Amino acid sequence: MEPVHFELKPLSKEAIPAALERAVRYRLLNEPSEAESICFDVLRVDPENQQASVILLLALTDQFGGGHAASVTRAQETLARLQTPYERAYYAGIIAERRAKAQLQIGSPASTGAAYEWLCEAMDWYEKAEGMRPEGNDEALLRWNACARLIMQNHLSPRPAEQFEPSLE
Repeated sequence: MEPVHFELKPLSKEAIPAALERAVRYRLLNEPSEAESICFDVLRVDPENQQASVILLLALTDQFGGGHAASVTRAQETLARLQTPYERAYYAGIIAERRAKAQLQIGSPASTGAAYEWLCEAMDWYEKAEGMRPEGNDEALLRWNACARLIMQNHLSPRPAEQFEPSLE
């Protein structure tokens, strides 16, 4: 059986602000796939829309850990669309931080080491963003502190280095 294919209806440019408000609302209602769909519609008619790219990236990261492995790849692709080095560094930190939180939800011993490593990567990105942040914008500093607290509160540490023992055969 052949898959069904629909021609998507284009959004009017005048509807973009209301559509983006709706996308934010869907994220707040914990319906990230609805927000993602709206952002795709906006980006289809306005490919350079930075607000849509940021909301899309956040909606994709909202889906980490829910069996949506493709969301990580799509979030990284969306990251490349962001125009400023600050935003690319800050949102790279968001991606790493949310990957860490998805690992913590797994709850296995191996996942805590992975979470630690993702949080450290996030903190590195936030430090880069902090160095180029606009005046009065401490978002990266706040996120760095949140990652540090998460590591300390959960007593996270790096994965132990695996010992390699050659076979005697």
